[in-house]
Amino acid sequence: MMATASSPEQTVNADFSAPSVIPPAGQTPPPARSARKSRLSLAWQDIMEACGLWRLAVTLGWLDVRLQYSGSTLGPFWLTLTTAVMVGAMGGIYSQLFHLKLQDYLPYISISLILWQNGLSTLIQESCGTFTRATDTLRSVTMPYTVQALRTTIRCGVMFSYTVIVPVVVFIIMGKWPGVTMLLALPALALWLIDCVAFCLLLGSVCARFRDIPPIVGSLLQIFFYVTPVIWEAKQLGPTATWLYLNPFYSMLDIVRMPFLGHAPSGLSWGIALGTSLVLCLLSLFTFSRSRSKLAFWV
Repeated sequence: MMATASSPEQTVNADFSAPSVIPPAGQTPPPARSARKSRLSLAWQDIMEACGLWRLAVTLGWLDVRLQYSGSTLGPFWLTLTTAVMVGAMGGIYSQLFHLKLQDYLPYISISLILWQNGLSTLIQESCGTFTRATDTLRSVTMPYTVQALRTTIRCGVMFSYTVIVPVVVFIIMGKWPGVTMLLALPALALWLIDCVAFCLLLGSVCARFRDIPPIVGSLLQIFFYVTPVIWEAKQLGPTATWLYLNPFYSMLDIVRMPFLGHAPSGLSWGIALGTSLVLCLLSLFTFSRSRSKLAFWV
């Protein structure tokens, strides 16, 4: 019998056609769940390796701040100066509009504005560009992607530290120093750091794929600014203030703000804040695990 010569197309097709693998009797093929587990394990390994490189993240975050204000005489203290002007102007105007004593209202609006403007709002908006700002690094250097999330968190933390000076000075001038009660804000700030990393992994991954998300996030934050007690107080709503607990930003803000005002946060606020953080961390881990292998191509 004469053998027939195979064409190049047939040879290529034969090379790329994978034979069907039949599992042994009694053994089922591995489901897609195992692939998801492997992605989750790789994402968790990425996070753990990045935690071991925290010194690198701190160095990069601090370098970002220095480069942002390179050539400036005051440097990051421009944040302190502009924040002080904003707090003084808004405190004087809104205290007249709301018919409140400046001595009582100025400490409230100072800590509220800093926690929102330079805290929650800045953290969320900066997290959108976690990976897109590090395009060259991600394409040229092999390192855990979570290092960029820690880098963003450190940068936001450094900038926040320069603005928190303003409410501290206001408390001293107005005679509203909270005392040791202010230490209750430390665990809340630690929770904010965890949430910031989670936001960086979640929004950083999504915004790397869909570049229209950052403007949408900015618009939503603008809406939440007006429906969250930042420039106005929850007690102004009277009995209807209970609906504020439907706003997760209220509880996140409350657990940090209340200790600065000399009061302990309520258990309900802490419960909602912890629940929100748990959902955020799980959602960010799932999203990061699904997109981690594609981030270098998306940016």
